[in-house]
Amino acid sequence: MIKKLLLLIVMTVYAVSFSQETYYNDVNLTLSGAQLKAALATKIIATHTNMLTYTPGVWEATKITDANPANTSEVILIYGWENGTDQDITNDRTRDNSLQDRGTGESFVWNREHVFSKSLANPILIGEGSSQGPGSDAHNLRAADRTRNSERNNFKLAPGSGNSSRSNVTYYGPDGPNTRGWYPGDEWKGDAARMIMYMYLRYGSQCLPTNVGVGSNEFTSDEMIDLFLQWNVEDPVSAIEIARNTYHENTSNTYAQGNRNPFIDNPYLATRIWGGNSAEDRWNYYTSTDTQAPTTPANVTLNNITLNSITVSWSASSDNIGVTGYNVYIDGILKAQTPNTSITFSNLTTNTAYNFTVVAKDLINNMSSASASISGTTLQDANAPTTPTNLVFSNQTDSSFKVSWTASTDNNVVSGYEIYVDNVLVGTTTDDFYTVTGLTTSTTYAVQILAFDADANKSDKSTSANVTTTAGTSNGVTELFISEYVEPSTQEGGNNKAIEIVNLTASTINLSNYSIQKQSNGGSWGDDYPLGNGSIVPGDVFVIRHADADNSILLAETDLVGPPNIDTFPYGYGSPMNFNGNDPVGLFKNGVLIDIVGQEGNSSYNVQDETLRRKATISKPNTTFDRNEWDALSITFDGFGRHTSTLSTSDTGLNSFKMYPNPTNGNVVYFQSTDNLDVKVYNVVGKLILDSKINSSKNSINISTLSTGIYFVKVASGSNSVIKKLIKN
Repeated sequence: MIKKLLLLIVMTVYAVSFSQETYYNDVNLTLSGAQLKAALATKIIATHTNMLTYTPGVWEATKITDANPANTSEVILIYGWENGTDQDITNDRTRDNSLQDRGTGESFVWNREHVFSKSLANPILIGEGSSQGPGSDAHNLRAADRTRNSERNNFKLAPGSGNSSRSNVTYYGPDGPNTRGWYPGDEWKGDAARMIMYMYLRYGSQCLPTNVGVGSNEFTSDEMIDLFLQWNVEDPVSAIEIARNTYHENTSNTYAQGNRNPFIDNPYLATRIWGGNSAEDRWNYYTSTDTQAPTTPANVTLNNITLNSITVSWSASSDNIGVTGYNVYIDGILKAQTPNTSITFSNLTTNTAYNFTVVAKDLINNMSSASASISGTTLQDANAPTTPTNLVFSNQTDSSFKVSWTASTDNNVVSGYEIYVDNVLVGTTTDDFYTVTGLTTSTTYAVQILAFDADANKSDKSTSANVTTTAGTSNGVTELFISEYVEPSTQEGGNNKAIEIVNLTASTINLSNYSIQKQSNGGSWGDDYPLGNGSIVPGDVFVIRHADADNSILLAETDLVGPPNIDTFPYGYGSPMNFNGNDPVGLFKNGVLIDIVGQEGNSSYNVQDETLRRKATISKPNTTFDRNEWDALSITFDGFGRHTSTLSTSDTGLNSFKMYPNPTNGNVVYFQSTDNLDVKVYNVVGKLILDSKINSSKNSINISTLSTGIYFVKVASGSNSVIKKLIKN
């Protein structure tokens, strides 16, 4: 006790005498974790007294703070590395500070890079032109080559090596499931990490590290991720970072904000808050107060071993100050941090051997040696899942159908299902529904489903059920057309541009002959972008979006991503999906225009800051844009992925059939038909919800029991049937 008290006195005296900036004199730096994070956040918010304008404030500040020490008429460009002697101007490390990007199209210019991308914040970072706001916080803005800045775009920061480039590490992003992230470069990754840390403290949940970086927050108590902690360790603070902090604290400087980035002053503050490997302690404060590591954890044992879990226990370590926690490793990889002396790992794989080691740590992040390794094996699963039941078919077309079933159960977990058509395996899925395609018209197929688990135990096949594809006969509709269009303003996510195409014909249509083009500012048609070799089944839609769109609905509903938003031949900067309101967009077939949004050849006509949805009564394309065919809405993305039609289906044998209102916010749907109809309503997984009949004395169904959502209505008359989407708001 006396020894610890003396050490505490020494630490307290040292706290007021060590070499940190006086800026932190009123911050209790002996805190740790969330308390230290909160104290630093309070400090940088309170001292942010000068809110800069984006123009000219940030321009002028950047020319000073990012000045090249060897030539102050130049700025140092983040992401750059080359001295300007090669033929690639985008990789230059410096640029004349007078060559600011004025938006006139020059290439050899520099602009301001938001390291925490504006669109990745929630809400987005506002602060453009002469306005103020988080988007004009100079601690998040660095000078950058215009083209290289555009290449980074709003891609998440991700691991890499060498110079700045698109990372090979992928995530679900603007380009879909395998979007590659952005690596800032070995010289700049620490700068980027410390800027993200500052933005997190300064703006809280608006600027979550998990939203801007590819990594895990498994071992932090909040949204900080391992990637930024690693970069903070690997890339020490640079002279330019120090200069930026020095300038911005001094409010006698015209364009100074008044606050500092604490993680530039001392990277170890991040270690103190979020843990991980020790970063540089520039104040030589924390790491010098305790150099003794805890003793090695002993008596590591395994118990409570099940199919997918193991409990690891050990004897407590000791330390001269105190043990704060333990790192637990599985097969040499850190898997958990805990203050306790036991932990249970779940979600393990059955019948698999695992090796466990434990390391103790103290508050200063001194680590003990690893414990002796101990091995254990999870139990083996020999039980098969139950057999799938209740096969239901929906969405029958001339070449496809959807089958759903009641999910199987298992003593561990059902890993997936195999789908058999006429006793041939046609696919597997982890869902309890599946769409079978590539079939023949007017043909009956026998369908069976079996379930399997992680140990490849398989259930019996389900009872066989039959389904018949439709004849694909004409319903009077002969061609695809554009069913929805969105062109939002910058404030509403300017890259969330998208086009939806619908197939209201009775036949599956292959897309290999179709493409999208645009007229830039009303000029000639160009940037012909093929829609690929896929197909659209009757009643379905096909969604194409801008490469940098980030709206969750568009990401989920996308069938085709537009060209990348970089200057790459032949689709420069995302064209044709980078259309503005005065750029007509056309659907082409075999190079011939068949449908259009906007007025051809008229750059003064704008279709912008709105969502256009084709009216439900429209059944064909139009090469002359007619606003009367469209419902104009405030920006919304909710309709993408589906299109509701009230077209007559008389040619299918259902005489003058109509269903209305649709969408509906009421409890009754009406039917107009001269036939007697069988009406079945299915949910989105194909489960039958309602079964009713329509005749001359009953022309409606009650849907009061249906919750808000999307349903499929199968209407049959004799051997003919159609399927329509029903939307209940």
